[in-house]
Amino acid sequence: MNEILVNAEMQEKRVATVKNGVLDEYYIEHPSDRTIVGNIYKGRIDSIVPSIGAAFVDIGMEKKGFLYLTDIVEPIEPIAPVEHKKREFKKGEEVLVQVVKEPISTKGPRLTTHIGLAGRYLVLMPQDSHRGLSRRIEDRAERQRLLGLLEEVKVPTEIGYIIRTVAIGKDIRQLKRDVLFLLKLWAKIRSFSEKNKAPALIYEDYDIVLRVIRDSFSDEIDKLIVDSKDEFRRLHQFLSVFSQELIKKIEFYKETAPLFSAKNIERQIDKIYESKIFMKSGAYLIIEPTEGLVVIDVNSGRFRRKSNPEQMALAVNSEAAREAARQLRLRDLGGIIVIDFIDMEREEHRREVLRVLKHSLKDDKAKYEILGISKFGLIEMTRERVYRTIESLSYNDCPYCRGRGKIKSVSTMAIWTLKELKRMILESPGRKELQVSANPEVINHLLRESEKSIEMLEKRYRLKIGFTLAPHAHIEEVKIV
Repeated sequence: MNEILVNAEMQEKRVATVKNGVLDEYYIEHPSDRTIVGNIYKGRIDSIVPSIGAAFVDIGMEKKGFLYLTDIVEPIEPIAPVEHKKREFKKGEEVLVQVVKEPISTKGPRLTTHIGLAGRYLVLMPQDSHRGLSRRIEDRAERQRLLGLLEEVKVPTEIGYIIRTVAIGKDIRQLKRDVLFLLKLWAKIRSFSEKNKAPALIYEDYDIVLRVIRDSFSDEIDKLIVDSKDEFRRLHQFLSVFSQELIKKIEFYKETAPLFSAKNIERQIDKIYESKIFMKSGAYLIIEPTEGLVVIDVNSGRFRRKSNPEQMALAVNSEAAREAARQLRLRDLGGIIVIDFIDMEREEHRREVLRVLKHSLKDDKAKYEILGISKFGLIEMTRERVYRTIESLSYNDCPYCRGRGKIKSVSTMAIWTLKELKRMILESPGRKELQVSANPEVINHLLRESEKSIEMLEKRYRLKIGFTLAPHAHIEEVKIV
């Protein structure tokens, strides 16, 4: 059974897509961290940098937005060739822009002037004449049918659109309702923009719950379960615009046990943040993300099968390809991704693993590109990350290890403390006493392993070195006064 679970609290909203009891997609949003992707702003050109072909736009946020001067819309498959006209920008000019990528680290939000209003079945592009279909609609007859229906709907010629994958099998009534809804929305946006001066927020996109419902709640989902009465009513109202049939699948959760715990999802969510992911066979993945590179290492682990090493490698790698695709979605990892599979001798086995990975990524909503597989079992790919990662929304870097994931050992800190004592004694001759305050483990190690060195320092420099246990101090926290 395929389900969408919605857990709505005052401080947090969470949405999980579950397929046969296995967590497949997970989203989280806090009121203070709500995404700005999809928002439309009236901005002002702050500066133009010809060397990188970009402009920085003031949209009223701390960081200026980044806008390429070529301003090319996201690639789609056009119905007919469209001539691109280069837009010339000037400093101080007001421009209507949409956020397509969140500010990440030191980078401001990525902007485009090609506004896209996403509906249930198509994306309306009111400032662009492009018209096309999702490349994931592969059936030629269905493509022609959908194009024919949109011609009957008679979308204004100056307005473009992209037909979404979820439109497969839908009739003209459903598509027309979507078009009319989006045209009305655009009229409101345009009117509000004309009444406001830059910088100003003109349109705020849906929150995480409505976005997931809009993009993922399809006929393939058996149930949508929500544990909040307010969200239950809001989803009813939202879906009444798009699909009366889907409303019948909404279920209000009334039990006392928390929804995610009752569905055995909470434990699966915790595993999202682990670097080592075990699979059913006993093999496991090690996932190591950095700012722009993600390395996924495949290990056979406890996998044991009475077959030759080549067959074992194929079995483990195939399972790992499916799990890696799932983890990329769950964690929303992006940038350059390198997957190090177990070596395989036969070319057809390497092609099979590549096929499994591509098939497992087919429902991934993020843009990705796979560069192939090497004879050493390495797959290089790229995946676009639009939002902040799930981990960054739930965790901060450890203030002690500063994101390293490791801290110094007790012995290392004891040796460091001894060196620091020598330095302070030499820099402050004449001192009569020094007091060391540190974690009990560090103090005990010092007195046990370095007792003679401490006595030598006291005798040579004629001073007293005292020690104070600080039970609540971190291992790396040492004070010498």
